[in-house]
Amino acid sequence: MQTNKELILLAQRIRALSQTGLTYSLSEYDTERYEELLDISNQIVSLSTGIDPESINALYIPLKEYATPKVDIRAVVFNEKDEILLVKEKADGLWALPGGWSDVGYSPKEVAQKEVKEETGLDVTPVRLLAVMDMSKHSHPAIPFYIYKFFILCEQIGGEFTETFDILNKGFFDINKLPPLSLERVLPQQIKMMSEYYKTNANTVYLD
Repeated sequence: MQTNKELILLAQRIRALSQTGLTYSLSEYDTERYEELLDISNQIVSLSTGIDPESINALYIPLKEYATPKVDIRAVVFNEKDEILLVKEKADGLWALPGGWSDVGYSPKEVAQKEVKEETGLDVTPVRLLAVMDMSKHSHPAIPFYIYKFFILCEQIGGEFTETFDILNKGFFDINKLPPLSLERVLPQQIKMMSEYYKTNANTVYLD
C-alpha cells in the first residue's frame, strides 16, 4: 500500500512530465492530454492532503518550460559553544535553520548570507557546502513541490539579533536539546549530521 508521501511524489512526477509536455507539444490533442494529466496530478495531491484541487493548482505558477526542482538554501551557523543557530518560523510556530527558497540573481552562498541577515540580524560569511539533499529521500512530511536542499556552513562575523516580521524568535541551541522543529524545513538527524561534518572539518559533502 502506497503512503501519502509516495502518492504525492508520483503526482509531482506526473506534473513535471505534463508541464514539459505542454512546453514542447505541437499537437492540440497532446496539449489536451497533458492538461488532463495536470488535473489528475492535482486530484492525487488533493486526495492525499485533503486540500481541494483548485487550491493545489494555485500553488504552481503556470510555466511553459522544462520542469525542474525548487531549491531550498539553509545556513548552518555554530557559535563558540558548538550550539546551532535556529529561527522560530511565524508560518508554523516551529524552529528551523535560517533559510528559504533560492532567489534569481543570487548565488547559493549569497542566499545563505541574505537569509541569515534578514531572519536574525547576524552577519555571516559562507565557509563551505555541507550537503545537497533530495527532500523526497528523507523523512520530511509530504508537500506538493519537489525540492533539493542545500546546507551551507557559515561563520558569524558580526551583527546582533534584531526583530523581523516573519520570524517569532531566534537563538543558539545545543544539538542534543533542540526545540520543536519545522520538519518541512529541517530534520533533527540532518542537524546532527551537519554538526558532525562541521566538527570533522573535512571536505566531504553529503550528496543524494
